[in-house]
Amino acid sequence: MNIIDELKWRGAVNQQTDEEGLYKLVGEKSISLYCGIDPTGDSMHIGHLIPFMIMKRFQLAGHHPVILIGGGTGSIGDPSGRKSERVLQSMEQVQHNAECLKEQMKNLFGEDGFRMVNNYDWLSKISLLDFLRDYGKLFNINTMLAKDIVASRLDTGISFTEFSYQILQSIDFKMLYDNYDVQLQIGGADQWGNITNGVELLRKTEGVSDAYGLTIPLMLKADGTKFGKTAGGAVWLDPKKTSPYEFYQFWFNQDDRDVVKYLKYFTFLSMEEIEDLEKEVAEHPEHRNAQRKLAEEVTRFVHGDEGLAQAEKVTQALFSGNIQELTGDEIEGAFRNTKGGEVAKAPINIVEALVEAGVEKSKRQAREDVTNGAIRVNGEQVKDTEAEISAHPNTNGKFIIIKKGKNRNRKRKAVKSKTISQLFSVGAFK
Repeated sequence: MNIIDELKWRGAVNQQTDEEGLYKLVGEKSISLYCGIDPTGDSMHIGHLIPFMIMKRFQLAGHHPVILIGGGTGSIGDPSGRKSERVLQSMEQVQHNAECLKEQMKNLFGEDGFRMVNNYDWLSKISLLDFLRDYGKLFNINTMLAKDIVASRLDTGISFTEFSYQILQSIDFKMLYDNYDVQLQIGGADQWGNITNGVELLRKTEGVSDAYGLTIPLMLKADGTKFGKTAGGAVWLDPKKTSPYEFYQFWFNQDDRDVVKYLKYFTFLSMEEIEDLEKEVAEHPEHRNAQRKLAEEVTRFVHGDEGLAQAEKVTQALFSGNIQELTGDEIEGAFRNTKGGEVAKAPINIVEALVEAGVEKSKRQAREDVTNGAIRVNGEQVKDTEAEISAHPNTNGKFIIIKKGKNRNRKRKAVKSKTISQLFSVGAFK
């Protein structure tokens, strides 16, 4: 199957500069292609996975990905998808972020079969006069103003710095075409204007007709909201920001209406495997087999077998209530980005803790639930209303883990003791 046919089946193609030409090209030979990312932070989030999953598919099909870290463009700021100017980062911060992103890319693409470059290496060497004479002269202001990335900012204003971003990205395509035989640029739907500018620059400067651009559709959830946004904020690829357990749960909790789309997009499962899972969703949605498979595949891709094993271990422990063996890091990773409360001290009477932390609304209800065996603390059932409870032994005195309920309506909370800041609560589990 031509890689373009596969991408279309997976719903991953939005616009192409020359659909027929690109289809023919990738059907005849292995090509080099690139996608860029600016180091605006020290970690990618799942939104960044969208174009890089496409790059990975090209790699698996025998093509040669080039990952561009925007050390140069990242220092001035991409106006795409923004309503206001970016706050410029120091060059030291940009460099630090770039190094962090490089390590994450190695996790996704391996050590071989792809190339990584930084556009700071060539953009920093272009003088102001050379920029204006060699490149600025080739860009028409009227055309630049008509690009969506600029037009959307005309009412609120855009600096010359961000206005010039599209020229710099065009230079990137030219440099990669000239030095690494890169013929295809991939990006999100908001990058269409930047990509077409690059194709046009190659045509004007070198008469190139075999450079192409492809964009990916904006991904929306079934409810119309933007994919990847959660109540807790971004879902990061860095396990220190989003634990493997949290990452796994994000995918496991996807809506039935979205899960097949995400299986096509974010996994490397075959058409037959995905069609079988689609049938499962239609016939037995309560089993959540499609969501489980999605969570397994994406977690393994980002965090490896070890990260997946940790996520499944924590998930099972929280589901069963047997959390005694969880490490402090696993506990904190499970509850870090969820809402919580606090208690003033520990050890603390169980009834007082339940009310103070907001697990129960009244002492009467707290005593009733304790007596009835509905409360577990740090994995152990507590039925004595006079019991004193303390932090989980593996959390260095930081968290008391409380589970309320005997049935499906479970409520789990981690109560932080002593230097209290918040009470963590956990949502749905496998």
